[in-house]
Order: sequence, then C-alpha cells, then structure tokens
Amino acid sequence: MKRNTSIALTAIALVLSQVVAIPSSHAAAKGYRYWGYFQAAPQAKMWTAAMTGPTVDIKDGAVEGWSFVFSSDDIPSVAPSVAPSFEKICGYTKAVSGKKRIGLVIDFGQKSYAPTGEKLQKTIVRCIVTAKNSQGIDVLGQAVKVRAGSSGLICGFNGYPKKECGVEIETPAALLKK
Repeated sequence: MKRNTSIALTAIALVLSQVVAIPSSHAAAKGYRYWGYFQAAPQAKMWTAAMTGPTVDIKDGAVEGWSFVFSSDDIPSVAPSVAPSFEKICGYTKAVSGKKRIGLVIDFGQKSYAPTGEKLQKTIVRCIVTAKNSQGIDVLGQAVKVRAGSSGLICGFNGYPKKECGVEIETPAALLKK
C-alpha cells in the first residue's frame, strides 16, 4: 500500500511539474496590460485583489480601487498607489440618510507600460455618496466614463486607454529584473 501511494504521489508530482514548470525566459517575455480591480472592506488597511467583477454589493465605509497594471498573471500585480483609507478619502464627507459613502481610487499606472502615445492621467481619489444598493460598477460610473468590451471586461476610464482592452504585450524593459 505504501509503495502504491509513493508511486501515485511521484506520478502526480511529475504531471504537476510538467504543467507548472514554465521556462523563466518565456514567463517574463509577455503579459497583459489591463485595469485591475481591488477592494478594501470597512476598516481594512490594505488592498485585496477582487476575485469578482464590480457587480458586487459594497458596504458603507469600504474603498474601491482600480489600477492600470501590467501582469503576466490573472491576479492584478500592482494595487493602487493610494492607501485605502476611508477616513482620509471620505472623512470630510457627511453621511446622508438612505445612502452610503464609498471611497474610490483610480490609479492610471506607470509610464513604462502606458500605451504608446498616450499620456497618463492623474490618480483620482474621491468619496462617492451613492444609493444603498449601488454596486462597484455604479460607484465607478459616478466618477468616470467607463468603456467596457463586449465580454464585459472593463477597458478604459475617461478615454484611457483610448482603444485597447486587456492586450498582451512584451514585458516592458523597465519591469524586467536584472
């Protein structure tokens, strides 16, 4: 029985090594440029990459974050550059009966992976007062003009980027580890 278990575990390890092992030169060669979605629950001090789209309910006191990122993974690699501090973002915005306050941060990323010929926009930090049943996409739409692809992928905010949507690109030289 121990021998069969050992053989089975060895076989599983061999299969996994074939699936997981990717030559490092290939892994670093390309990635995607897209809008990463992050969330911070009320009282949270750090961003968490959202594993769902922005059609989820948000609690009063939460902070929503978007960051234009370059990543070779489907989990956004770089959170917004502004900390998700509800107090700093919404501290001076009075509560309104029947509504909720949500902090919003939109970070337009780094010049090293900006689309050619496009200028980075200034990071947006805003407190949004919205209906109690508003979802992430509603909060976002109150602050910027949103462009989405036919698949529902969020492609651009306020015209950035102008046309592309989640494109695969070569890893920018500035991001390669030396």
